[in-house]
Amino acid sequence: MSIKIIPIVDHESYDVNGNTVFLDGLGNWYCKAELSQRESNAFHNYKNAIIENKDIKKHTTSTYKGS
Repeated sequence: MSIKIIPIVDHESYDVNGNTVFLDGLGNWYCKAELSQRESNAFHNYKNAIIENKDIKKHTTSTYKGS
């Protein structure tokens, strides 16, 4: 099963397999639905590689494949 992360608004909200993850007013990433461990890990990797990378201006859709 693959995990697809789609930017909605760069640095503010992202779709993770149909669940919206967003940055709250305190600077924490939050999702109303509980993400699976694999989805959470994929978003954490995406955050480190894309969101927090100052050299990337436009965030792209990413797909994480796994078993």
